[in-house]
Amino acid sequence: MGNCLNPVESTFSLGGNGSQKDFEGYGWSEFYDANETYGPFEDYGALDLAAPCRSCSLLDESSLAYFILASVLGILASGAVLFTLLRSLLHWQLCPGWPILAQVAVGSGVFSIVVPILAPGLSRAQSTILCHLGYWTWYSTAFAQALLIGFYACLGPRLSTGQNPGLTLGLTVALWGVAALSALPIALASNSSQGSCSLSYSRGPGALKFIHAAACFAVFVLLPLALLGAKALKKALGKGPGPWVNILWIWFIFWWPHGLVLGFDSLVRSKALQLPTCLAQQALDLSLQLAEALAVLHCVATPPLLALFCHRATHSSLPSAPLANRGSSHLLEGKA
Repeated sequence: MGNCLNPVESTFSLGGNGSQKDFEGYGWSEFYDANETYGPFEDYGALDLAAPCRSCSLLDESSLAYFILASVLGILASGAVLFTLLRSLLHWQLCPGWPILAQVAVGSGVFSIVVPILAPGLSRAQSTILCHLGYWTWYSTAFAQALLIGFYACLGPRLSTGQNPGLTLGLTVALWGVAALSALPIALASNSSQGSCSLSYSRGPGALKFIHAAACFAVFVLLPLALLGAKALKKALGKGPGPWVNILWIWFIFWWPHGLVLGFDSLVRSKALQLPTCLAQQALDLSLQLAEALAVLHCVATPPLLALFCHRATHSSLPSAPLANRGSSHLLEGKA
């Protein structure tokens, strides 16, 4: 998957990230004079500075099968989990907060559907409007899933009591709205370049891209860290259990590297940080693409995580019903 035959240009896209350091303002005459002979060996360092730093593209047309496979598996898995969650025959409604979990499954399924739109090499004639819609849906569903999982962790066991269902529904709708607004900058910054969707750093309002990087860093990196910090703080102070830790927190493993590396890359592109060598820049570009590949896998992993969580919750709540029935029957027998 990926090759070095087509070096990455100065664009950011799900089909190939990277950067190219251009030296248009420098002429070869500044480094080499035809009337002079070469000096000592150390003078060749100036020539190296004039060469552009090119990164190999990991997510190119050769990775199309990876995107298609992830999309198909994600759609099938999300559909199966949604079908099971919405059925009452298997008593999965006993899963606490199952409406929130169903929304997470919807977000994962919609993400899976959009994956082919941004997959490299699938279409060579994608419109800019389709790119806008693809990026907006891609990140709005990811933001929504992260916020819903965080909201679910904060509510915790109170979900099993079924209190204030209207308030819970209103808050989840608000979270979807926040996610949709947070994805607008990346949608506006996207464009169609050479038939594929990309984010060009050489044109367009750069503020939109930095706002998007800040949103990803806040939702994918700071949110799980805040949940862990609140859990540890409440446990240390003895003021309650804190956020509910469960298997759904594994979801953040797929997006945490993306938010972290994207934030670091935005600092480099804004020149707030300077990379010392071309090798460091190539390592950053490779990290961006690996983080994206990992993020795509979340649509395949999320449905099994939801199914496993509800399976555990269902089996832990089912034995309580027979015990309650036995207790009531003993009371009736005593009164008789």
